[in-house]
Amino acid sequence: MYGKIQTTYKDKALHRLKIIHGAVRGLQKMVEDEAYCVDILTQSSAIQEALKSFDAVMLENHLSTHVPHQLTGKEKNKALSELLRLYKFSKK
Repeated sequence: MYGKIQTTYKDKALHRLKIIHGAVRGLQKMVEDEAYCVDILTQSSAIQEALKSFDAVMLENHLSTHVPHQLTGKEKNKALSELLRLYKFSKK
């Protein structure tokens, strides 16, 4: 399964992306309609949280599929480098 997203993670990721897509369209309409700024910021914050949720699904997939494969094969250095990069990414 290396190189692919497991079906359960793929379904979760696509579901979250559909939610995010709809929320961004709603946010765009709010701006076009000149909605109250606090309401726009609240919607924007919800989208950012949804993106974090998407990131968590993708990270879980990567850690449960790609990393174990890399660590047991010839790509150990790549796996360690990616884990470090993901750690730094999570601190932003």
